[in-house]
Amino acid sequence: MNPSPLVSHPLLIVISGPSGAGKDSVVQTLKARMPGIAFVVTATNRPPRPNERDGIDYFFVSTREFVRMIEADELVEYAQVYNDYKGVPKDQLRTAFASGQDVVMRVDVQGAATLHEKYPDALLIYLYAHEDELFRRLQARRTDDDASLRLRVAMARKELARLPEFDYIVANADERLEETVQVIMDIISAEHHKVKPRRVTL
Repeated sequence: MNPSPLVSHPLLIVISGPSGAGKDSVVQTLKARMPGIAFVVTATNRPPRPNERDGIDYFFVSTREFVRMIEADELVEYAQVYNDYKGVPKDQLRTAFASGQDVVMRVDVQGAATLHEKYPDALLIYLYAHEDELFRRLQARRTDDDASLRLRVAMARKELARLPEFDYIVANADERLEETVQVIMDIISAEHHKVKPRRVTL
């Protein structure tokens, strides 16, 4: 008997964009609306912000532990951004793929570029927001001084030049979060109906 042409393969979905684009909000809303997808937790050596929970928002580790993970090749990708390390532990992806689950990763633009190089069939989505929206969101965090805010916005301009490396761009405007998430859900659904599906091998 011939195999069904409707057999799908797990997707590696990479959601990226500059600081202030709303990656965290989008991922949290996707979690609520797509409970069957595995959401990867990123490890970082920076201290938690108010209301962030270890093992849920991030794995918060010491710089020494993060360096050990790098040396032991335990990370899918990692980067140093604004003097902080961020990286994704491999075991989460292996477990999800083994069970047939799609995997969502939230990474910065540098991390997305690394993943694109290592896994060309990963699905890369760039979250876009206007500069004034980015600045307001970053200000609202109250975690950076004015110089740091300007640096983050300037970095966002440079990161936009990497847009051709992505598969989709999705606007995440203020007060439009649900619309943004729906667009991403539609993209994921369409990818699962491709005649030539993406295949990511870890």
